[in-house]
Amino acid sequence: MRKIAIAAVTLATLFSQAVVADQTLAMRSGCMGCHKTDAKLVGPAFKDVAAKYASEAGAVDRLAAKVKAGSTPGEPLVWGAAAMPPSPASLDDIKGVITWVMGLK
Repeated sequence: MRKIAIAAVTLATLFSQAVVADQTLAMRSGCMGCHKTDAKLVGPAFKDVAAKYASEAGAVDRLAAKVKAGSTPGEPLVWGAAAMPPSPASLDDIKGVITWVMGLK
């Protein structure tokens, strides 16, 4: 029983560190300048993004490509009137942030 408890604490610690690391990455990458976790700012709340794309297969890859490229002039805007600029972050970092976003409830 003690081994199970130790394993559970270890996994919880690792998971919480990953969440903090990805939230920190979102802050360092400039995402938090336009987005909040649970409220609309310039862009949608991350929790709203997670809810909208929760059942979409391949959402992380599709959203990462969109974040990397930004909004294209003339294309319909999905979340309001503000266009999203392209992200200078690496695709791996963007996928890490989006994976974190998709885990928000």
